[in-house]
Amino acid sequence: MAERIYLASPHMSDEGYELEYIKEAFDTNWIAPLGKNVDEFEKEFAARVGSKHAAAVSSGTAALHLALMSAGVGAGDIVFCQSLTFAASANPIIYQNAIPVFIDSDYKTWNMCPNSTAEGL
Repeated sequence: MAERIYLASPHMSDEGYELEYIKEAFDTNWIAPLGKNVDEFEKEFAARVGSKHAAAVSSGTAALHLALMSAGVGAGDIVFCQSLTFAASANPIIYQNAIPVFIDSDYKTWNMCPNSTAEGL
């Protein structure tokens, strides 16, 4: 196969305004761990959703882990998990010593199948 198919290729706007923020991050040495742009993003996001606080995290896995912790999921709890997923979706369940129960996907929607969800109970 000569042509690659990218699942999530990077994209910049046609206007290219993102380059200004990239240059600013390098110029101010705020590449890692955080900086003004992330702080402002968190503030704007919290305001947008009507929350007092928001936390930007490093990955979807970290976000799922934080959500499970916030919901009080703990040892022995059962957590339904989509079967059409990557391991990182189930890992936070294991981090909480909870039990992942994989639910089959609906053929038409690719979401969790309601019939399979009922069987998982």
